[in-house]
Amino acid sequence: MKVSIKAIEYYLPPGTEDGAALKRDNPDWRIDDLENKTGVQVRHIAEPGQTAVDMAGLAAAKLLAAGIPKESIDFLVLVTQSPDYVLPTSACILQDRLGLRPSCLAFDVNLGCSGFVYGLAIGGSLIEAGLAGRGLVCCSETYSKYIEKTDRVSRPLFSDGAAVTLLGSSGQDDLGPFEMGTDGSGFRNLIVPLSGARTASSETDKKSLFMAGKEVFMFTMGKVPECVTALLAKSGKTIGDIDHFIFHQASKIVIDNIVRRLELPEEKVFRNYQRIGNTVSASIPIALKDAVSEKKIKKGDLVMLIGFGVGYSWGSCLVKWDGAQ
Repeated sequence: MKVSIKAIEYYLPPGTEDGAALKRDNPDWRIDDLENKTGVQVRHIAEPGQTAVDMAGLAAAKLLAAGIPKESIDFLVLVTQSPDYVLPTSACILQDRLGLRPSCLAFDVNLGCSGFVYGLAIGGSLIEAGLAGRGLVCCSETYSKYIEKTDRVSRPLFSDGAAVTLLGSSGQDDLGPFEMGTDGSGFRNLIVPLSGARTASSETDKKSLFMAGKEVFMFTMGKVPECVTALLAKSGKTIGDIDHFIFHQASKIVIDNIVRRLELPEEKVFRNYQRIGNTVSASIPIALKDAVSEKKIKKGDLVMLIGFGVGYSWGSCLVKWDGAQ
């Protein structure tokens, strides 16, 4: 079977914070400098009791309400690094909440900013193998719950949000090829240290996000252009053949430098981090949906999706847009 993206919907929590909120908590921060560097003007923040499952449920309900029969969903892949519990699997909770049938496969994928590309590869493989006809790739994150108010590296960047993508069989091959990779030697540079079974050295240690900004940036600059170039070679395409590039919406400085290194035409690069922020695994599908809604992407366009970050992990793929909304 061949695979295509049939629909995308997303949810952003209504609560937001801007530079003024950062300034109130951190009077010594130079907000203009931070916003010029990150490009982020507004971040969406989940309510204290709102979880990744809650947000994914709202996004999925919106998608299903467009006339997608629940009984037609064969799998549910939930990409998240902010699960409701260490166990059980958050995807199982979401399957029940959405009322999907018991024969539906449901499982979590613990990946961050590369997670949507991996989710497409997994979901597409299930369809191509004949194990499923259609399914949902859900990306949902509440990184804000891991971030200290005084964290000058992470707080100006990360935003909460969820996106749900419907994959289905197709008469033409609209998904792929893929280029993916891993370098676990950098795992300490983007981490929530006390979030699993590896215990703390003292009870005073906090379960907070740590990001070594310089190291993560250098990894990105070394690996992402390489990944894009490798996918072009694998697919027999050139930059001129690609209509649009949608990168993980990491920040302005990151995307600016990738565009410069690859010498990409700016009109081919979609950005929405300014009004949304970095929503981790949800950033690419949200950007893809926005680009379609803004009529930047039209039926038949060839789009490259590129995710990269925590792990370290990266992935890219080509999508032939079939006109889905």
